[in-house]
Amino acid sequence: MPSRKALIRRPGPRLTEGLVTHIEREPVDAGLALEQWGAYADALRAHGWETVEVDPADDCPDAVFVEDAVVMFRNVALVTRPGADSRRPEIAAVEEAVARLGCSVNRIREPGTLDGGDVLKIGDTVYVGRGGRTNAEGVRQLRAAFEPVGARVVAVPVSKVLHLKSAVTALPDGTVIGHPPLVDTPSAFGRFLPVPEEAGSHVVLLGGRKLLMAASAPRSAELFADLGYEPVQVDISEFEKLEGCVTCLSVRLRDLYS
Repeated sequence: MPSRKALIRRPGPRLTEGLVTHIEREPVDAGLALEQWGAYADALRAHGWETVEVDPADDCPDAVFVEDAVVMFRNVALVTRPGADSRRPEIAAVEEAVARLGCSVNRIREPGTLDGGDVLKIGDTVYVGRGGRTNAEGVRQLRAAFEPVGARVVAVPVSKVLHLKSAVTALPDGTVIGHPPLVDTPSAFGRFLPVPEEAGSHVVLLGGRKLLMAASAPRSAELFADLGYEPVQVDISEFEKLEGCVTCLSVRLRDLYS
């Protein structure tokens, strides 16, 4: 069976201080957030993913959003340089974790900035959002890291949400899904399917036709079920208050040695 590992990181004691840029701040229940994180990790394991817990970064409120610290393409791990200065201490332990897993490690260097949430992979195509957290030099360095191993890198604008994957993700057949008011250029993607809720834009592919998604998007879940997919819904309400979604809370690694 192919190796399927997922990096996760436990929410820290300062979670409630996490950055908010495109939505109004709401109080976050840290205890409930920890419960929800545990249920999210359980859902990954229940569907065949081995979870690998990255060492905590308790001084970093946003460290639970581990996706932003590293981008994977095949066996290459590109350790990011987050666009928010306060998030840069998060990356050291993530780099150590992917190195222990045997990945080939590259890094985004100054003056480049890149958040992993700005990177959407569909087969060998890597879409990268150029916006508030990822700059042109970050896109250039991502291209330099991944194109030699077979990626086709496509830059797209992001202005209405925090990250590209705050606006769009993709179904197993490569169809890009998104809530139209939040997508800058739907025409940038080959196939685009509108969804009725913002949270319905975010799915994690668990394997087969199973889609991990937020419980806050029931109409989108119904749409996906009508298309023959199997939604696996988890409550991540406390992370949504911090502009988080199901993709942010893990980094999925497949077939590292293929």
